[in-house]
Amino acid sequence: MSIQYSALRCALFAGAAVCALAVTDAARADDASPGSTVSQVVVTAPSSISGLGDLPTTTESTTADQIARTINVVTPEDTLRYLPNILIRQRHIGDTQSPVTTRTSGVGASARSLIYVDGVLLSSLIGNNNTSASPKWGLVSPDAIDRVDVLYGPFAAQYAGNSIGSVIAFTTRMPRSFEATAEVQAADQSFSKYGDDKSYASGRFAGNLGDRVGPLAFRLSYNHLDTNAQPLTYVTATVPSTTSAAGIPVTGAFSDANRTSQPISVLGSAGIEHQVQDNLSGRATYDLTPSITAAYTFGLFYNDDDSTVNSYLRDAAGQAVYTGQVNIGGRAYTIANSAFSNSVYNLQELELAQGLSLASHTDGVFDFELVATRFDYLESRQRSPTGALPAAFSGGPGTSTSLDGTGWHTLDAKGTWRPAGSPNVITFGAHDDGFKLNNPKYALTDWIDGSTGATQTFSRGRTETQALWLQDVWSITQQLKATFGGRYEHWRAYDGLNFSAAPPLNASQPELKKDAFSPKATLSYAPSSDWIFKGSVGVAYRFPTVTELYQAITTGPILSVPNPNLKPEQAFSSELSAERLWTGGSLRVSVFDERIRNTLLSQTGSLQQGSTGIFSLVSFVQNIDRTHATGVEVVGDQKDVFVPGLELSGWVTYVDAKIDQDAALPAAVGKDLPQLPHLRGSVVATYAATPKLDLTLAARYSDRSYGTIDNSDHYANTYQGFGGYFVADAHARYQVTPHLVADLGVDNLGGRSYFLFHPFPQRTFIADLKYSF
Repeated sequence: MSIQYSALRCALFAGAAVCALAVTDAARADDASPGSTVSQVVVTAPSSISGLGDLPTTTESTTADQIARTINVVTPEDTLRYLPNILIRQRHIGDTQSPVTTRTSGVGASARSLIYVDGVLLSSLIGNNNTSASPKWGLVSPDAIDRVDVLYGPFAAQYAGNSIGSVIAFTTRMPRSFEATAEVQAADQSFSKYGDDKSYASGRFAGNLGDRVGPLAFRLSYNHLDTNAQPLTYVTATVPSTTSAAGIPVTGAFSDANRTSQPISVLGSAGIEHQVQDNLSGRATYDLTPSITAAYTFGLFYNDDDSTVNSYLRDAAGQAVYTGQVNIGGRAYTIANSAFSNSVYNLQELELAQGLSLASHTDGVFDFELVATRFDYLESRQRSPTGALPAAFSGGPGTSTSLDGTGWHTLDAKGTWRPAGSPNVITFGAHDDGFKLNNPKYALTDWIDGSTGATQTFSRGRTETQALWLQDVWSITQQLKATFGGRYEHWRAYDGLNFSAAPPLNASQPELKKDAFSPKATLSYAPSSDWIFKGSVGVAYRFPTVTELYQAITTGPILSVPNPNLKPEQAFSSELSAERLWTGGSLRVSVFDERIRNTLLSQTGSLQQGSTGIFSLVSFVQNIDRTHATGVEVVGDQKDVFVPGLELSGWVTYVDAKIDQDAALPAAVGKDLPQLPHLRGSVVATYAATPKLDLTLAARYSDRSYGTIDNSDHYANTYQGFGGYFVADAHARYQVTPHLVADLGVDNLGGRSYFLFHPFPQRTFIADLKYSF
C-alpha cells in the first residue's frame, strides 16, 4: 500500500489542502517484456475531506487501484478490510447490520465512528448498537469508490465527539470523459456447523455510466445483489440438571456449552437470510466558475430480506419439531413458540440519502464549503409471526415493526483562511444536525400480508446538536508545526415518548440539554523529509442517542424506561507517533491512550419494577464511571521486497482496555472492555507477476475478547462468544483485454469456523468479470 500511504503522508507533512496522488507503477514497467506496452497508472483521487493535509490526526488511506488489486470486493465495507484497526462486523455478504470497530471501541459502539460518502453521513446515530444503528453501507456502490480515508481519534475540531473512534470518508469517482462499465459477480460459501452443512450462493450485477460535458460531470451507479446467508443465530436450551421421562422424545440436538461454560443443547439454527438488494446512486458536479463547484449526491437503497429457521429436532415420525414439551436424551425441555418464530420474518426497507454542497477551491487566501445532507427511511417494516411453527410459516397472527419517518439531517459551513505571508492556516465552521426516531410496532392478524391493527408499542424521540469550531495550523518553522482547536456544542434531546399496551406504559420523557467545549492540540516535528514525530491530545463528548435514552426494559410484569437522563461520554484521548519514510516504503509506530468518563455500555443493574419497591437484575445501557484503553500500533509497507513487483503491507496493534470504576457493577472493575481483543493485525502481500496479472495473499488475526462487561463468558468458541481467529484470503486479478478484467478470490481460505457473537462466514469463493466500454 506504499503508493497511497507514502504519498498521502508526504502531503500531510507538507500541509497540502488537497492530496492528489499521481504515481507511476515503476515496478510493472521494469517487469514488462520487450515490446509490451505499459501505460502509466495515474491516480487522481482528491479526498472528499477538504483540507485533509491540515487535519491533526493519524490517517490511513487506500485508493480504487489498490482495492481492485488486493481485495475481494462485493460490498463497500469490504474496501476497509486491511486498513489498520478497522473491523467491520459483516456476518455475511450484504449484511445490513455491520458496525465498525476501532482500536478503542468494539462492535457494540457504532456511535463512536463517523462514516461519510462524499460528505453525506452514513452513520446511523439514532442508536449505539449493532442492529438499527449500523452504518448505511447499502447506499454506496462499491464500483463507484475512488478512495477511502480513515482518521483515527477525536483530534480534529471539525468533527463531533462521535469521532472518538474514527472518521471514515468514502470519495466516489467522477469521470473526466464518457465512461461505462458492466460487472457480474458470483460468490459461494461452504458452511458447516452443527446440523447445517451446505453452500450459500450470492450473485451481483453492477453498472456505471458517467461523462463530463464542459463544466458538468455526472455519474450514475446501479448495483443489484442477491445473497444467501449462513445461519446467524442458534436456538439453544440449558441442559436440565435432572433426568425426566416427560415430553415427546426427539432426536437431532447437538451437545455444546454456552459462553459461560454451561452445558447446552443446540436445537436448531436461525436467522438464515435471503436478501435481494438494489442500489441506485449518483453524483453530479457543476463548475459555476473555475474555482467554485456545486454538487448533488444521492443514494437510494432497497432491501427485501426473508429470514427462516432450521430445527434439528425430529420426532418419531421424522417431522421437524419447533415448540412444546420435548425430551432429549432423558431430559425434559420446554420450547417456547418464540424460540424459533422470532427469527422468521420479512423485512422491506427503502432508504434515501441526499447531499448538496457548494465549495470553492482556489487554494488562495480564502476558501469556503457548504454542505447539507439528509437521510430518510422511506419505508422500513419487519413482519414476524407470533404463532407456533410450522403452522406459522403459512401465516397467522404476528407483528409489524416500522421505522418509517425515522431519519436525520446535517448542515455544515466551513471556511479556510490563509493570510498572505502568515505561517497560520485558520479553519472554522458551524454545524447543525437532527436525528429522529419513529418506531411503532403493530399487531397483525396475518403476518404475511395482513393489514396493521392495534399499536402494541411505540418509541419516539429526537436529538439535535449545534456546534461552532475553530482550528489554527501554525507552521512555527519548516520543521515544527502546532495545531490548536476547539469545538463548542449545544445538544438537546426532546419529544421522547415510550408507549406499550401490555405491559402498560405511557411515558413522555424529559427534555435534556447539555453544553460542552472540546479543546484539541497537536504538535508535529519533521527534522527531515523522511521523519515525522507527532503528539496529539483532545477532548470529545459523545452525546447519548435516542435509543439509548428511551430504551424500554421489562422487569417482571412492568415495562419501564430505566434512565432517560443519561450523561454524555467524555473522552480524553492522546497519541504519540513516530514515522519513517523512505523510497518505496514507510513505518509508523503510535502509542495511544483513551480515558472515558460516563462510558455508555449495556450492563446488568438493579431496576425497580415500577413503584412497587421490588427490584430486579436486568441488562440495560448505563453510564460506567471510568474506562481506559491504552495501546501501541505499528503500521508498515514496502515495495519490491526481495523481488521487483512484490509489495508487503501490514499492521499490528496491542491494546489494554479496562473498566476502572463502575459503581453499578463493582464486579466489572479491572475487567476487559467488551469486544476489544488485546492483539490483532493483518498482513497483505501483492505480487505484480506480469503487467496483466496481480496476485494477493493476505492474513487477518485477532485473539479472543469478551462479550460481557464482567468477563464472565469464559468459553469463546460458541454462539454469543467472541473467539479468536486467524484467516487467510487470496485474490487474483487478470487484465484479459484492455476492456475486460477478471478476478478470482477466496475469503477465509482455510475455512476457519469462529464466532464474533454470531457464526462468521467460512470459505467463500468469489469470481468477477468487469467490462469497461
